[in-house]
Order: sequence, then C-alpha cells, then structure tokens
Amino acid sequence: MGNPRRWRVGELARATRVTVRALHHYDRLGLLVPSARTAGGHRCYTGDDVRRLHVILALRGFGLSLAQIRDTLGTATGDPVGLLRRQLAEVDERIRRGTRLRGRLLGVLGALEGMTEPSTSEFLRLIEEMVTMDQPLTPEQLAAMQRARAEFAASLPPEELAERGRRRAAALAAMTPEQVEAMQAQRARYLPQPG
Repeated sequence: MGNPRRWRVGELARATRVTVRALHHYDRLGLLVPSARTAGGHRCYTGDDVRRLHVILALRGFGLSLAQIRDTLGTATGDPVGLLRRQLAEVDERIRRGTRLRGRLLGVLGALEGMTEPSTSEFLRLIEEMVTMDQPLTPEQLAAMQRARAEFAASLPPEELAERGRRRAAALAAMTPEQVEAMQAQRARYLPQPG
C-alpha cells in the first residue's frame, strides 16, 4: 500500500493550527511523542499520532489539565466513538450557550437602540454568560462574579429578593435528579480547575 503519510512538526502545526511550541510541549510531557524522526532528528507524525492529538485536544476542551490528560491516556481503552460522542455533546452545549448569549446580546442591543437603558441585572447576566462561554472561571473571575452578585442582591428590595429565592427553589424542585446532576456538572466546568 506504499508509505503511510507522515507530517513534520511544522506541517502538522499548519494542518491543525496547533502551534509548534504546543506540539513540542506535548512531546516533552510524553503526551504526543512522534512515532518517527527524520535522519536529521526532526519529528515526524503519523496518522496514529494525529488521532492521539485529537484525543488530547478533545480532553483539553473538556477542561482536563495536561496532567489529567496524561493519566487518562495512560489508562484509556481507546474508545474513539465514545470520545466523539462526548465531544459532540460538548459542542452542542457550547452552541446552546452561544445561542443564549446571542439572545442576550440582541436584547441589550435592542434596548440600547431603543434608548432604553438595560438594567444592571441584564448586564450582570450578559457578563456572566460571556465569561463562562468557553472556559472555566479563574479564581479572580469567580470572586468578582460573587461580589457582583452579592452587591446586586443587596440592592434589591427584600420582597424581590425573596421572590427570586422562591422562583429558584421552584425551578430546582421541578427538575429531575438527572437534570440536577447535569446542571451541577455544567457548573463544575465553569469553576477554576485544579493545576
């Protein structure tokens, strides 16, 4: 069948938009060691290496640290279908969040164009969704969001604050245990990740 395709590090970087520096770093960590080298010692990647790079990037996209990815790859059974299904679910969730963020942006834009000042709570929700759209919060972001929420709650009349608490409790009570678990898992993705 001939010689299977091989990519030098620069070629793989251009083809995948993963930097050469990142590929070298993955090699140093033992996450993605090239299967071959040229006579001059340059890294050469095979199709198997490309598939492994996909797994690394998918796990990174799920919020795992490089150390967690190394541990996962060391014990993985190699289920590409399961990984792709999980990655697809993650993309679907990002689309859902992106659609919700888009709706909020359109609402704020419409209010501004209509010369109506959006409420502080609208901006707080918008900022929260923008921050959480793609990545876990840093400890600083989490602290800032908690301060902003506390300040906003302190500005509300007691009746409105109590009504918000009742609505939140009712919404939580209406959820199935699976929905609560999914919500908690989603929130955990937004929290700062351990090193």
